[in-house]
Parts: sequence; C-alpha cells; structure tokens
Amino acid sequence: MPTDLSPTARALRALELLQTRPGATAEELAERLGVTERAARRYVGILREAGIPVESSRGPYGGYRLGRGTRLPPVAFTEPEALALVMAVLGSHPAAADPAATDIVGSALGKVIRALPDTVGRQAASLRDHATAAPDPYSARPDPAVTSTLVAAIGARRCVVIGYRNETGDEWQGAVDPWAVVARFGRWYLLCRSHRSDAVRTYRVDRILGVEETAEPFEPPAGLDPVAVLEENLGAGWEFETRVAFDAPVEQVARWIRPPMGRLEPRGDGCLLVGSTSNPAMYAQDWLARMPLPFRVEGGPELRAAVGDLVSRLAGALGEQD
Repeated sequence: MPTDLSPTARALRALELLQTRPGATAEELAERLGVTERAARRYVGILREAGIPVESSRGPYGGYRLGRGTRLPPVAFTEPEALALVMAVLGSHPAAADPAATDIVGSALGKVIRALPDTVGRQAASLRDHATAAPDPYSARPDPAVTSTLVAAIGARRCVVIGYRNETGDEWQGAVDPWAVVARFGRWYLLCRSHRSDAVRTYRVDRILGVEETAEPFEPPAGLDPVAVLEENLGAGWEFETRVAFDAPVEQVARWIRPPMGRLEPRGDGCLLVGSTSNPAMYAQDWLARMPLPFRVEGGPELRAAVGDLVSRLAGALGEQD
C-alpha cells in the first residue's frame, strides 16, 4: 500500500477490509494497511466518528465487524481491478465467457460488469467478449448450495452428515467434522475428520450429494494449514493399497509424483511410493503409465492386476511382427 495516503484514505481502506473480512483483528488490519496496531485502532475510531457503527468483540475469535444494517457506499473498482476480476473468472470458469449462456457464474459476472462505471465497464465487457478460454478437462463444478452449506458449517464449527458418490459410483452417508473447503487445480475438496474411520479424509465437493448440518460442535486442529494437510492426505484412506518402488532417489522421483498418488519414503538407494486409491485402473493408466522412470509395483493386488491388464493391452496393440 502507498505510504503517502492520508488518515481518511486509510480509514476508508479499513472500511473496505471490514466489508470483506468481518471479524478482522487490529493486527490483521495493521498488516493490510501497512501500519501499527495502534494506528489501525485510530482508523477504526475515525470510522466511528463518521457515524459508521464498528463493533468489537474480545476473545480468540474476536475482532472488528460492521454493525447490522450499516449502509455502505457502493464498491468502486479501478480498471486494473475490474480486468483482473474478469480474467480470474474466465481463467477458472471458461463458460462465463458467453454472455448468452445460462451459466450462473456468467450471469453473476454480467451483473458485475453492468454495475461498473462506464469507462471501466466497457473495458471489462470488451475483455469478456473477445477473450477465449479453453475448458479445463480436469476441473469439476461443485453445487454452490452444497458448498455454501459446508462453508456455513465450517464457520459455525458444526459437524455435518454428507452423502457421497465415489469414482466407481458407490454411494454412502456419514458424519464428518468439516475443517476446510480447499480449491486445488480446478477442483474443490472438503478436508475433514471422518467419524466412522476417526481419520483425516479428503472428499471431492462435486461428488457430495447432500449436506445436513448437525448441532454437534467440533474443534479443528490447532494451527491447521488446510492446503498442506490436504496435500498430505489426498492419497490416503481409499479402498485399495498402492505400493510402488523406484530405484531412483526421492529427489528425482518427487517431481513426477502428484499428492493423490501417495507419499514418498526413502528406502536404501531408492524410494517407495505408499498410498491408496479407489480406482486402480485409473492409477495405473493415468499416473504410473506416465512415469518416465522405471518402477516396480509391490502392492496391492488390485493395482498389480490393473498394471498387468494395461501391459497386456499395450502389448496387444503392437500386433504380430513379421
């Protein structure tokens, strides 16, 4: 943030932060504003003097938030902000590029563009009209209602009961502690603790069929880093064991390993990839077959069978040689 802003400008910036981050602490405001905590409290005081009700609460989950019913000025985007917003939407949701399509994200983007000031709006609309985004074949679109219910339960720290359909089409229902919703490479995941297995689990949000919040509270692990924990657990907890050995060191193999494949463990001069999967055929065809390094499948039996089927199919594709 520029260092030459006036106290009024910083107070307005603090107001904008409280709009987007209800419950922000003085420490968080200070960090975002580039000032001391004492100065951040002073800017909150300026807002209160201007008649804007800023409430504060103490405790581990305390902070500042705007009072209910507060009438705020309309949000104003600069041209770079507006263009960056359109680019971010199109990059993650290509269907939003078509103004005529019945796409919920495209509809929302259109409303934002129409609400922009004329000069900024023309630039944003032109970008949307003339930019083309290729669809991501690996992305998945979860139900916004399901995602919203999960996020509400995470905020309220309430357990939920989810219905789920896995890759093979099997459906089940179970209670979980929803720790976080994490977006990763075009897919959305629920990071949680499963009650039935009493273990950390990651579930694709687009495969969640329904969510019901319960009255049972939960506490997430202290200092939880959702992204790091998700990466560690994407390849854990599935039905079929996977164990793949490499003669190359961890450092050489790691660059080819995606987190859902499992974790690498050093072993002698090589390493061992330990994980699990609900779809051994996909594990063999989409992941192992692309490895440029020699490997041996030591377990489990379902993965060994899937690799054997793949080898037979590829060998058959060569046909008889004269």
